[in-house]
Amino acid sequence: MTEINRPAVVAELSELYRQYEQALVTNNVATLTHLFWDSPHVIRFGVDENLYGRDEVAAFRNSRPTVNLARQILNMTVVTFGEDTGSVTIEFQRVVNGQTRQGRQSQFWKKLPEGWRIVSAHVSYLPLN
Repeated sequence: MTEINRPAVVAELSELYRQYEQALVTNNVATLTHLFWDSPHVIRFGVDENLYGRDEVAAFRNSRPTVNLARQILNMTVVTFGEDTGSVTIEFQRVVNGQTRQGRQSQFWKKLPEGWRIVSAHVSYLPLN
């Protein structure tokens, strides 16, 4: 039976997510690209885009705006399965075009020979009230 949420694995994935979040809000494209799986099978569904493969994800990262990237994490959940599989989900809040938006993000991580990598990600906003 697979062990769920082994503390050391949760801590390892949580630290990697903190690195991802720091890279996201500082637009550190190299780190963001590094943390995604280098594969044509990686997927990132964003607010306005569906990206398939590392090249599309990297092109998006290189062309996105570099200002107003800050966000506040309201809730974060890390669930791991064994020592090499996990998910990170967050609820966040950020200001977009002068409006405070509530969003959510999910990431599926897998520990590969080169280390932990995001293999699938999704970001969306809740509807405005």
